[in-house]
Amino acid sequence: MPSPAPQVQSLANFVWQIAEILRGDFKQSEYGKVILPFVVLRRLDCILEPSRAAVRAAFASLPEGIDEQTREMMLYGAVGSGIRVYNTSKLTFSVLRGQNASDLHGNLVTYITSFSPSVKDVFLDKFLFTDQLKRLNEAAILWKVFERFAALDLRPQSISTLDMGYLFEDLIRRFSEISNETAGEHFTPREVIRLIVDLLLVNDAPALVGDGIIRQVYDPACGTGGMLALTEEGMKAFNEKIRVELFGQELNGESFGICKSDMLVTGHDPEQIAFGNTLTHDAHKGRRFHYMLSNPPYGVDWKKYADPIKDEHERLGKNGRFGAGLPRISDGQLLFLQHMISKMRDDEAGSRVGIVMNGSPLFTGGAGSGESEIRRWMLEKDWIEAIVALPTDLFYNTGIQTYVWLLTNRKEPKRRGKVQLIDASGERFWKPMRKSLGSKRREIRDDARETIVHIFHEMANGGGEWADVSRIFDTTDFGYREIKIEQPLRLNFQANPERIERLTLTKPFLKLDPSEQEDVLNVVTDRLPNSLFKDRPSFEAALAKALKGAGVKVATPVKKAILSALSERDETAAICLDSNGGPEPDAELRDYELVPLKEDWQEYVTREVTQFVPEAWVDETYRDDADKGVGRVGYEINFSRYFYRYVPPRPLAEIDAELKTLEAEIAGLLNEVAG
Repeated sequence: MPSPAPQVQSLANFVWQIAEILRGDFKQSEYGKVILPFVVLRRLDCILEPSRAAVRAAFASLPEGIDEQTREMMLYGAVGSGIRVYNTSKLTFSVLRGQNASDLHGNLVTYITSFSPSVKDVFLDKFLFTDQLKRLNEAAILWKVFERFAALDLRPQSISTLDMGYLFEDLIRRFSEISNETAGEHFTPREVIRLIVDLLLVNDAPALVGDGIIRQVYDPACGTGGMLALTEEGMKAFNEKIRVELFGQELNGESFGICKSDMLVTGHDPEQIAFGNTLTHDAHKGRRFHYMLSNPPYGVDWKKYADPIKDEHERLGKNGRFGAGLPRISDGQLLFLQHMISKMRDDEAGSRVGIVMNGSPLFTGGAGSGESEIRRWMLEKDWIEAIVALPTDLFYNTGIQTYVWLLTNRKEPKRRGKVQLIDASGERFWKPMRKSLGSKRREIRDDARETIVHIFHEMANGGGEWADVSRIFDTTDFGYREIKIEQPLRLNFQANPERIERLTLTKPFLKLDPSEQEDVLNVVTDRLPNSLFKDRPSFEAALAKALKGAGVKVATPVKKAILSALSERDETAAICLDSNGGPEPDAELRDYELVPLKEDWQEYVTREVTQFVPEAWVDETYRDDADKGVGRVGYEINFSRYFYRYVPPRPLAEIDAELKTLEAEIAGLLNEVAG
């Protein structure tokens, strides 16, 4: 991939120095709210300069009563070059620089409100830039900041759209790093994005080369647009002539403004970046994309907007975006993944998906849960190509383990029915940073990224150099049947003081009138034999006789309370039978066995259960809703199980020697203090 020109770094340093003017009047975390919009404003000013006269003339000649769409097209046409932004004001940075400094605030507001509607919306509603201009003016530093930006040469012939993207990204990174409040929320480290892009494109290289190639890329949680920009860059590395159309949606207003601005300054259609909640309002409904990639929020609950999601799930089922299942309310990552899958192309080209998630979507939720059913759906559809475990401490706002999932609906023949797991979390794949940035203490080396991509491309399966980092599995290897194992209930019964005390604390007994409570206690205390009963029928007969002899009638709940309170589990007692004459299961002894999907559950139970507990049996009414087989089907992907590395404990002599050294150091310190 190409590298930014040296002038980009020089420009970034120059802009960064402008932020020093804000010191004292703005918090560090607020610098970006001033600097980034000003960069965009200056870039647009430079882009529109050649067409300024033509736009002003077209604006003056617009007929009365013209509809909005026609008006837009005429003004866009006056700008030319496919640029979808215009400004109808006579003001420019050059003009403003020559006017009275005291008028600058009002003139800048006029200038901003003269932009085309979508651009004006970015500055006013998303950046809230007029608020920042007011603060700058009140702090008497507006002219100083403006004058520095007016000196910047951001003309397209001086700085290309690609380098402009680099400049924008570099500034976003810098502002993210100095803001502990927002670091990482809208910035995914470049080396992580490059890895995802390389993994998505490595098997598609031949299809990206040639004339007339068009590819559409989508990020449903696009933040500031870094993933979209680097995906385009990766494609251009294969084919400079390729046309890449970028689409995205973002919930955070400021991040949306930055992303849309990036599309403007790099020559893309800003209208393809939508504002809003992707999960509740799909702004690109009906569209399908060649490539999709995202880094959705980790562990963020979706409770406050659950109603429309649940409604779509229940109303549309598999015809909607969330038909496979709903994850727990505390984590919406798998909702984003289902949304992306719903946008896969169903033509020959198909789609590829790359998404970064934490460990929760791999194994959270047992058989029948929303998470398990979503994993089951993806694996049974054979969409998952590979999952890559990344090193910890890669991101700015979290040090947790993360994973890249790669999915496609056009697997090559050798990958069909297979899933590749790559453990790239080891030391050979990362290097420590010279200076930590928030939680980010490590970064993936360039050569390590190339190695990971090579392992994926070659579909390495254990053995040789990569035996401990790459393995190929059948999709069914991750599946299991959850079989319910029952054991018979065995109880003894006795009306002793301790058990009678338990009876007095039960809800059915407490609901009785005092006189009724006294009658029951008289029966169990005075009329029941004090002997130990080893079978339930004998005790029930004795209880019935005692009640009848005392002339006391009790309701069924009270009778059940008596039987429960006066009983205890006893391995030597007779088996309690249910109404059909079969053994009654003991809920406390109930267990569940996870039988690998490839294995016959009956053979498994014989080998692993009944040879050790002969009385145990399988509850065959406990069945899967989908395939109706015995036991519920579940899926989980446990990296630790497949890549476990045994680390032997250190020798005792080594530990003992270390302890003695520490003791000596402590003694020395104490002597210094005492002395």
